[in-house]
Amino acid sequence: MFGFEEKIYYIDSKREDAGLQVSSRLSSLLRRCPQTAASVPVFLCIGSDRVTGDSLGPIIGSELKRAFHDNIPVYGTLEMPVHALNLSPVLHAIKAHHKNNILIAIDASLGIPEHQGYITLGKGSLTPGAGVRKELESVGDVFITGIVGPSGRFSHLTLQTTRLSAVMPVARQISAGILHMLS
Repeated sequence: MFGFEEKIYYIDSKREDAGLQVSSRLSSLLRRCPQTAASVPVFLCIGSDRVTGDSLGPIIGSELKRAFHDNIPVYGTLEMPVHALNLSPVLHAIKAHHKNNILIAIDASLGIPEHQGYITLGKGSLTPGAGVRKELESVGDVFITGIVGPSGRFSHLTLQTTRLSAVMPVARQISAGILHMLS
């Protein structure tokens, strides 16, 4: 992609320094993006407030929007979520208004049971809905995910029955890391 080895960072959200690790890794990833020097990042926080396990993105988006006001573009909040039904028009608007900005995509994900509660960061895009077999376009120059439950045959049910207590600590650490990086 950009001529360096791609790496996905895994951070345990239960660690006391998880927010600082998110901040450090995200800063490192952003330094490798050519458009970073020219502009502020755009945050695309994907998910639905109607499905607990999928609410990670809108929770983070709301926190970032509250902290940044309108100084940094944030799409996807609890009040105005970005999900499968409106992803395409939101991406069109982002491309029209922020075509030179780096896009940081944030979403909930499912993984192996040992990684539940972990945060992943990496260069490149993520594919929203992949864990529940939805076919949506890939988004982002950099991605952040929070693993909120185990993947498996009934992934859609896993997201619907995920406890908010599994989502909130991950959301807090991701939000804290982003806020620390941009302060």
